[in-house]
Amino acid sequence: MRNTRRKIDLYILSLGLLFIFFIIITIKIPVQQFSIKEWSHWKVLLSENPIPLISSTLLIYCFFSYKRFDFDLKGATDIPFEIKKIESINYEHLTFLATYVVPLISFDFSSGRQMVVLALLLIVMGIIYIKTDLFYANPSLALMGFHIYRVDGEFKTGSRKGIILICRSKFIAGDKVSYIKLDDRIYYAKKG
Repeated sequence: MRNTRRKIDLYILSLGLLFIFFIIITIKIPVQQFSIKEWSHWKVLLSENPIPLISSTLLIYCFFSYKRFDFDLKGATDIPFEIKKIESINYEHLTFLATYVVPLISFDFSSGRQMVVLALLLIVMGIIYIKTDLFYANPSLALMGFHIYRVDGEFKTGSRKGIILICRSKFIAGDKVSYIKLDDRIYYAKKG
């Protein structure tokens, strides 16, 4: 269950840039004088900006998801492994962004039906990404300086091939890696 939550968090985090685009595209700034102290002004602002409000809430969730990942990694208890072979696959961040995120900003945000379709599309995309283990192709993490590697590793229990590492550090063959398993082959990692 914990790994599923981490996968969902990574998927939502991958949409962080999309939420920022949604806010920029749809926000309606009050044209009349706005008083921070007046509740009636806040009610009008919030009622006119449901998409920016939802997007802002999801951005806050993205921030907490990232902090939770960072905290979890500090408590990694699995025995570190050694990288035997390594390949950078950072291009997968761009693939996700170009294929899925950018086309979603072309929806008509004034149409209720299109908003329902967009919400359903994001949910279906999330389910597909989690079930197919593509949740690691995360443009938000790329913007925060993370890298994606495909590695072969030497563990205490033997060798494993084709492991995907999501990490802030740059790795080379021979490095020791501390990790949290997100999946059988996808690890959130740091130098160990």
